[in-house]
Amino acid sequence: MRLAPVFLGSLARRRVATLFSLIAIVLGVALGMAVQAVHEAALTEFGRGLRTMAGEADLQVVGPRGGFDEALYARLAARPEVAEASPVVEVDAQIVGRLESLQLLGVDVFRLAPVTPALLPRPAEAAAADAGRDAGSLAALAEDSLFLSAAAQDALGLKTGERLQLHAGTESLEVRIAGDLPGSPDHRRLAVMDIAAVQARFAKLGLLTRIDLRLAESVAPGAAQAALQALLPAGVLIEEPRAAEDQAANLSRAYRVNLTMLAAIALLTGGFLVFSAQALSVVRRRTEFAFLRAIGLARRDLFAWLVAEGALVGLAGGLLGVALGHGLAWGLLAVLGGDLGAGYFSGLTPRLQFQPGVTALYVALGVLAGVAGAWLPAREAATVSPAQALKAGDEAALLGGHGHPRLGLALVAASLPACWIAPVNGLPLGGYLAVVCLLAGAVMLLPVLAAGVARLLPRRGPVSARLAAARLGAAPGHAVVAAAGVLTSVALAAAMAIMVASFRGSVDEWLDQVLPADLYLRPGKVQTSGYLDEALQARIRAVPGVGEVRFTRHDSLRLAPGQAPVALLARPVSADGHELPLVGATRPGGGEPAIWVSEAVQDLYGWRPGQRVEVPLAGRPVALHVAGVWRDYARQTGTVMIDLGDYRRLTGDPLASDAAIDLAPGAAADQVAEALKAAAGPGALETAQPGLIRGITLRIFDRTFAVTYLLEAVAVGIGLAGVAASFAALAAARRREFGMLRHLGLTRRQIGWMLALEGALAAGVGVLGGLLAGGAIGLVLIEVVNRQSFHWSMDLRVPWGSLAWFAAALTALAALAAVLAGRQAMRQEAVLAVREDW
Repeated sequence: MRLAPVFLGSLARRRVATLFSLIAIVLGVALGMAVQAVHEAALTEFGRGLRTMAGEADLQVVGPRGGFDEALYARLAARPEVAEASPVVEVDAQIVGRLESLQLLGVDVFRLAPVTPALLPRPAEAAAADAGRDAGSLAALAEDSLFLSAAAQDALGLKTGERLQLHAGTESLEVRIAGDLPGSPDHRRLAVMDIAAVQARFAKLGLLTRIDLRLAESVAPGAAQAALQALLPAGVLIEEPRAAEDQAANLSRAYRVNLTMLAAIALLTGGFLVFSAQALSVVRRRTEFAFLRAIGLARRDLFAWLVAEGALVGLAGGLLGVALGHGLAWGLLAVLGGDLGAGYFSGLTPRLQFQPGVTALYVALGVLAGVAGAWLPAREAATVSPAQALKAGDEAALLGGHGHPRLGLALVAASLPACWIAPVNGLPLGGYLAVVCLLAGAVMLLPVLAAGVARLLPRRGPVSARLAAARLGAAPGHAVVAAAGVLTSVALAAAMAIMVASFRGSVDEWLDQVLPADLYLRPGKVQTSGYLDEALQARIRAVPGVGEVRFTRHDSLRLAPGQAPVALLARPVSADGHELPLVGATRPGGGEPAIWVSEAVQDLYGWRPGQRVEVPLAGRPVALHVAGVWRDYARQTGTVMIDLGDYRRLTGDPLASDAAIDLAPGAAADQVAEALKAAAGPGALETAQPGLIRGITLRIFDRTFAVTYLLEAVAVGIGLAGVAASFAALAAARRREFGMLRHLGLTRRQIGWMLALEGALAAGVGVLGGLLAGGAIGLVLIEVVNRQSFHWSMDLRVPWGSLAWFAAALTALAALAAVLAGRQAMRQEAVLAVREDW
């Protein structure tokens, strides 16, 4: 410990380099911690709400969004495995005149208490007089009685006794706030009504959407699940209550992991800054280390102390980073919500919770980044002999040499087979491995790239330019130290720019194909409580100015246990499906009705064009023919599309969920829209033109990638900080070189230009390598990571103009940073700078 002031004190003497390294690690840890904390808070709140609503249920029977036959309840309740059963009808009900919606549960209060006591309603009269559960049960049977959770009452500004109107189809349902739900989740907007009233008013007669089961004693859930599943019709599954929580976690996991990987790249860039700072420190302190070695300090001890310097920077960065990360998480929750703008947990108000294990992990990652950055410089310092290190003028020797081209090429080549690795639990681990291989290989090839660029530079011109070019060719290790962070940050920014441009352009084209009509109509924003009945469909067709009307019916399908429901769209589709954004070949069927599946269904269930599959419709398996695969960016869990005529013939369901309308020649869209709204009750129908839908969709897209843009900006800032830190240390180490150049007649201005050109060349090498690596990483993101994570394909688009401006601006800023960093060394008197050589 007596050597602690010698080694750890050097961090204070290198304040600028240490500060930049510390900031980089702080930002990397903070961003990763923020993403983790936000999603953990959202998942915790989501899971808590599901567990509260499940109560003491051991199993849940779930089916399509439209519901399943209520006769199934009686059969299950009579089974010996089942002790108690509670039927539920669940709809999302939109409030008349407001944008808010309620999660409305229709329940049987007499079956509720043994299974889900947290959902028991408490009438105001019973709460005031302590009348008990019987009074509450009887009050809940009234058709207009609605019971709101405390969170819903606060959000809507309603009190007991007041009245509220809900959209039920295209009619309005007036209800009275009869009481509250004392056991409901604190932050869940929940409403409860009698099940018969919900069935009658929301087109659910004879249907249930869920049955909660509490099993008899000594009956294992697994055995009961296997026995009861045989009684269920096609498309109705029996699952454990936590299955919905797992499905939500799986849906958001890929998005969360992708953001965490971006934060990890920022942390990796911080490790490169530690590397550059320690590498330059080793160069400047070679004489000091030689003296310590000469008086008996072992190689192992020297190595350990130098690694401890990096670990100390990493520890400080990790501690500050987790503190900043919790602050960022609070801000992200306030601005973007628990889903960071991605739409997975809409309506939740999560609360941050301190997690010691996760916090310790991110502190350890900061320490790891510091140790990894200091490892190679420490090993280099420990292997140099004292006699060689005591020679004057050895400051120019830097790590890196001419790189490791064979290992770099091997890593780049290894990225190709990594892309073919199948996803593990839905995560594209092979894609992430390919990204790491490409980044590591590009860094190892940096000296080779620098030497190649130096050979292409002209040998004529001003002295400053020739000196800068000569230095790049003679000491490519300098470029590695200065440009490693630039390459990493530019590769990240370029890859994300290519991916986002490709994704946004593909979404824009997709909207053109899926929004071909002049006008779109729907009964409110909530599809489960809004619908168009046959009479209203006829009135819509008869509105003056309406040409062709194409109705669509929305539902969901349960295709496999453990998987989230797949969306079902029934709309008019031609035999070849040419109006769809097809990506798979269309094949004629053998007589069965045709369906078109999205890429997610193809990936998750293996359905291919030409295949014959069984799809659960109206409680029975129906043989259908997969006619093609289409691109759907709206539903990550998958979509099955069927012609509306075939759907109605197979299910007998005459309802519609929305309508696409082509105007008659000469009709004005605004006038027709007003006439359509007048076809139903006030506020029952909403209309929108394709341009408005497109604008809203693209704004949501940009909001979703807001965190990505933040991570890109941070990574680029870290790369520039790396250039500044590297050239500050390089300039200090080269003070005798600057003094000699001054003796030879160069002015400070010429030395400044030399530094600027060196900074521009070093950054240019990093930018060039970063653009090449970023292009390859962008392809991996498009073809592997996004396809395996979200099951979306996209067309490649490279924003050439933006990348060119970005590269030029970053190179210019790096040149300026190099000049500013070297000003202190250039101010020293020439004689003083070379006095050690006299």
